[in-house]
Amino acid sequence: MAYVINDECLSCGACEAECPVSAISEGDGKYVIDADKCIECGACANVCPVGAPNPAE
Repeated sequence: MAYVINDECLSCGACEAECPVSAISEGDGKYVIDADKCIECGACANVCPVGAPNPAE
């Protein structure tokens, strides 16, 4: 399952810089993850200061 970014996102960009496959981009008010590109590595979740990226349910 790909990761998704919840509404806790602060739009700091830490996750985008950490993504090895460039699946994360700035969206409207928060960052978003392209599920087709996400390789479920969890790198984004490891650097997020508020824990916004989580595995999709």
